[in-house]
Amino acid sequence: MKRRNFVIKLKPYKEPSANVIVDRKALLFGLMSVFLCGIGFTIIAPVVPFLVEPYISSPKDQAIVVTFLTSVYAVCVFFAAPVLGALSDRYGRRPLLLICLFGSSIGYLVFGIGGALWVLFAGRIIEGITGGSISTIFAYFADITPREHRTKYFGWVSAVTGVGVVIGPTLGGLLTKFGYSAPMFFGAAITLINVCYGYLFMPESLAQKNRLKKITAARLNPFLQLINILSMKQLKRILIAAFLLWIPNGSLQAVFSQFIIDTFHWKPALIGMMFSIMGIQDIVSQGIVMPKLLIKLSDARIAILGMVSEIAGYSLIAVSALFSYYPLFITGMFLFGFGDSIFGPSFNGMLSKSSDASEQGRIQGGSQSIQSLARIIGPVVGGQIYVRLGHAAPAFMGMILIGAAIPVLYQRTAVSSKEKA
Repeated sequence: MKRRNFVIKLKPYKEPSANVIVDRKALLFGLMSVFLCGIGFTIIAPVVPFLVEPYISSPKDQAIVVTFLTSVYAVCVFFAAPVLGALSDRYGRRPLLLICLFGSSIGYLVFGIGGALWVLFAGRIIEGITGGSISTIFAYFADITPREHRTKYFGWVSAVTGVGVVIGPTLGGLLTKFGYSAPMFFGAAITLINVCYGYLFMPESLAQKNRLKKITAARLNPFLQLINILSMKQLKRILIAAFLLWIPNGSLQAVFSQFIIDTFHWKPALIGMMFSIMGIQDIVSQGIVMPKLLIKLSDARIAILGMVSEIAGYSLIAVSALFSYYPLFITGMFLFGFGDSIFGPSFNGMLSKSSDASEQGRIQGGSQSIQSLARIIGPVVGGQIYVRLGHAAPAFMGMILIGAAIPVLYQRTAVSSKEKA
């Protein structure tokens, strides 16, 4: 009985039962991709400041360079995501995912080789150009999952990513025993393994009848894509709220390792363990909390609950910086991680349900562009206020901006309820 229910839920469109195995392979590849992305993205996090250190002259410069490395990645994703989204809508998800994953492995390799500051930036640029694979992965899951259960499956994605996030930073910290570049080389290796698996076993998820017939120049322009996606009434408030949340999140991600080094003087292994907290939160939230929340609350209300939790987390992180008291920081990270873990799948659920199959790549690509824009602004602003206003400043920025985002999303929820009535 379990097998039959499992198969029915995974069928993205009506096909003979003989092809059911394709759906299982699609799910397996998708989950493996996000798992390895979770490891690959976070395995390098604890060591970036240490890789930058030989090429700078002061701790303040180190914080600025680390945040710029984050921003240059986001700039590349901003320009690449709409292109990759449009190409995946036209030619299918499979070829784009394989190319992007291969590019990411090259980026990790170049970053690990290093030798000069410009080489580190080159590695991040290569990785960023192919970093739009995240939007294609979400479009892939939108293809293979039924609309009414999509938020639940995005929760699975978040949980599996969480497992990777738990393993990645801890593994990265431990691998530094073999040198600070070792995590980069490991990230390149596991991403390349996923490319090989996808080439051999990954099925195409986008049916020929659902593909985009023609790619126009406008579809490849990230600025026009931003204007177009924000002009969609059902998406505008969702994306504005998410943008306000992503700015401080991008700032926190960029200064996180530097913050811990400057405030608590921890080593890479301990920094890696702190990154793992968010991964643990994803696993716990998707396995225990989200199934119960989905029964009682709408996607929008779950997202608001996540935002409130993030504000509480930011407040404790700010206080921990003021008093250099790490127990408050750890507690704050748990609260932040919980909020982030339930906001992500609820946001992607709202987003994917707002468009049909042929537009999933465009919507997810546009969303990725907006997220990238926030992650360009967040690290740059966060790095500057971190240096000029103190270590607690990025956390205070998070409290203010997410506090402003909640009424935006709440008003959208109220408007949608009136329209349904």
